[in-house]
Amino acid sequence: MKLAKIIGTVVATRKDESLVGYKLMIIRRIDGKGEFIDSEEVAVDYVGAGIGEIVLIGQGSAVRVDKTKREAAIDMAIIGIVDTMDI
Repeated sequence: MKLAKIIGTVVATRKDESLVGYKLMIIRRIDGKGEFIDSEEVAVDYVGAGIGEIVLIGQGSAVRVDKTKREAAIDMAIIGIVDTMDI
């Protein structure tokens, strides 16, 4: 898992059928201090997160373990919303 901040949304009316119904969010990875450390990426939102929230993201086959998601064209997903961080 990695930390990221949601900075926007993506609307794609034409996309792979396996993505229909999923909310797509623009995220940017952050370090433990909340500083941006990478470029923007798009992740599928599994948890109902919103712009400005710090989230946990997962990548690869680990985000498709659910039976209904195994065949989906998903490589990165928001899997948690961070309430607090103590470093």
